[in-house]
Amino acid sequence: MEKSVKSKRQKSKFLQFILAKDEIITSKFVPFMLKFEPLKAIQVHSKALELSCDGIVWLTIWTAFIWLASKKSLYQMQINLLFGLILDIIITALIKAAVRRRRPSVTKNVLSTIGPDKFSFPSGHASRSVFITAFFIIVHPIYPIFWPPLMVWCFCVCISRLLTKRHFILDSICGSLLGLMEVFIISLLYISEEYAIAMINSLSRDHIPGGGGIE
Repeated sequence: MEKSVKSKRQKSKFLQFILAKDEIITSKFVPFMLKFEPLKAIQVHSKALELSCDGIVWLTIWTAFIWLASKKSLYQMQINLLFGLILDIIITALIKAAVRRRRPSVTKNVLSTIGPDKFSFPSGHASRSVFITAFFIIVHPIYPIFWPPLMVWCFCVCISRLLTKRHFILDSICGSLLGLMEVFIISLLYISEEYAIAMINSLSRDHIPGGGGIE
C-alpha cells in the first residue's frame, strides 16, 4: 500500500528533467539579474510588492470596496473581479497541492507559508498580478494612461518572486499563463450588470438588519 502511494507521488522522468533544468537556469539567472541596479531596487521593495498582490489582502480590500463604494455602475466590474480573485486562489491552491513542488529556499518573514502556499508551482502572485492587469486592460478597460503603471507593477511582482528566491522561473511563467487563462474564463462567464446588482442587493438585505438593498 505504501509503495503504491509513493509511486503515485513520484514525478515522471521527463517532468523531473524539466524541473531540474528549471532549477539550474533559475540559479544562474537570478544572480545575473541582480547585476542590474533597477532589478536590485525591485528586490529591495519585494515585501511591499508581495503585500500588494497577496490574495487575502486583495479579497479583504476588494470586498470592503464593494461594500463601501455603493455605486451600481461599479457592481458589474467589482463582482466579476471578485469572482476572478476567488477562482485564482482556488485553481492555484489545487495545482500547488497536486504538484507539491518545494520552493527554492525557505525565506524568513514571508506573508504566508502554510498549506498550499508552502509549495512553489505555480506562482500565485504571478497569476494574480497578470489576471488583475489583463482584467483592467482587456475585460474591463480602464483609461489607457493607467495601463503602463499597471503593467510595470505586474512585471515587478512577477520578477520579485524570482529575486527573493520564492519561485523558480517556470513557476512564474506558468503562473502568468494561468492568470491569462483566468481572464479568458471570466470573460466567457462574465456576469451581467443586472445580475451583479441583484447579487449585491440580495447580500445587503440578508446581512443588514432592516436592509432594503444598496441604492
